[in-house]
Amino acid sequence: MVVVGRTPPLGGHAETSTEHGSESSPSSLAAPGENQGERTVLVGLALGGVSRQVVEEHLDELERLVETAGGTVVERCLQERDVPDPATLVGSGFLKRVSALCTERRIQSLVFDEDLSGSQVRTLERELPAGVKVLDRAGVILDIFAQRARSREAQTQVELAQLSYLLPRLTRRWRHLSRQAGGIGTRGVGETQLELDRRLIGRRISLLRTKLAAIERDRRQRRERRQGLPTIALVGYTNAGKSCLFRRLSHAAVEVEDRLFATLDPRARRVSLQEGVTAVLTDTVGFIRKLPHHLVAPFRSTLEEATEADLVLHVVDSAHPAWGEHLRVGDEVLDALGVQPEQVLVVLNKMDLLGAPRRVFGPPGREAIQVSATTGEGIGALLESARQRLLHARGVVVLRVPLERAEAVQRAVNLPHQLARRFRDDAVEVAVRVGSDRLAEEGLSAFRVEGWRPADAPG
Repeated sequence: MVVVGRTPPLGGHAETSTEHGSESSPSSLAAPGENQGERTVLVGLALGGVSRQVVEEHLDELERLVETAGGTVVERCLQERDVPDPATLVGSGFLKRVSALCTERRIQSLVFDEDLSGSQVRTLERELPAGVKVLDRAGVILDIFAQRARSREAQTQVELAQLSYLLPRLTRRWRHLSRQAGGIGTRGVGETQLELDRRLIGRRISLLRTKLAAIERDRRQRRERRQGLPTIALVGYTNAGKSCLFRRLSHAAVEVEDRLFATLDPRARRVSLQEGVTAVLTDTVGFIRKLPHHLVAPFRSTLEEATEADLVLHVVDSAHPAWGEHLRVGDEVLDALGVQPEQVLVVLNKMDLLGAPRRVFGPPGREAIQVSATTGEGIGALLESARQRLLHARGVVVLRVPLERAEAVQRAVNLPHQLARRFRDDAVEVAVRVGSDRLAEEGLSAFRVEGWRPADAPG
């Protein structure tokens, strides 16, 4: 049971104004049996121009992250300031109140919704009661990643992300080893423990990057072995229903859970888009707000499934109140990866959770298909749209070769990079990515037709 305090702050005042801004924190609110996870306080920061409602929405998401990591959120504190405090992020006065709260509620960890620098972590740990850990959003996400990693690739990516996160946040915990030796006969003996840790972590990061490069080469080879089939990548905000949609389209027995970051390892399956069109469908790691670049970078090889895909299905939880914000976050990540807008089809999932009228209007100027991966509603329209996009993509040629032209039929079915192929009563039809020169070499230019017709269309 997650308990979130929402009564007036410590000291009995709803808000206390300071010259830097206003401070507010929930008061003590206990609940029976509240010891199922690490007792945690969330801290949000509303800077000038940012509404409290927006910060509360971010804290709602952070709370789900903490729950996913195995923690229990006991209190939520929100600080309003014009600018962040360089030493503690939230200011010394607010920090003292939070410190008292940690003592009173036996808090084990303090989680900030903003990124913390190494010096800020050291200052905060010094000012808080002994034993209280200080984490930021990225640290919680990394802990979830570490729990979810199963394959060699995911474990390598997670370790690289963890060390990249840790390196600038090393603290001088080994104070008895922190001074270089001095005196007669001992000058220039060595380095501090902090310097040694940094050097060892740097070496490990270099080794992991080498391993990850080898894994990326293996992934590219697997893509090449897919025999030129078109590829479709599922991307989107975490918990948008990508794995459920993957199971619906591929009929694969994959794990589907209502939790954040349920998928770290990409999965690939052949799927039928009907009308003779077959593609390879891949699932990828989910996106989230405020995901720092050093967390995105190690998972770039996983996300490259999207950059290499012929079609990207951007899955959005249409029943979520902030689905528009989730769509924006996903668009930003795809843009950073170099995915072109024309490659992307927006899929508004979870329409079964909408009230009447069950209709969400997608982003203006963009095609959007509304579906329910759970019930199957709208899947037919999604398959039709995906099929048409693949078959009408730039460079795709459709050939219709009469069966009596046996040699031409043989050459057509042996062409590389085929998107679709089917035999009809009197002809074979092939959709293929091939240049005009190759068609001329194979003597197939005369069999080119306009578009891929429905299966029930007359021959």
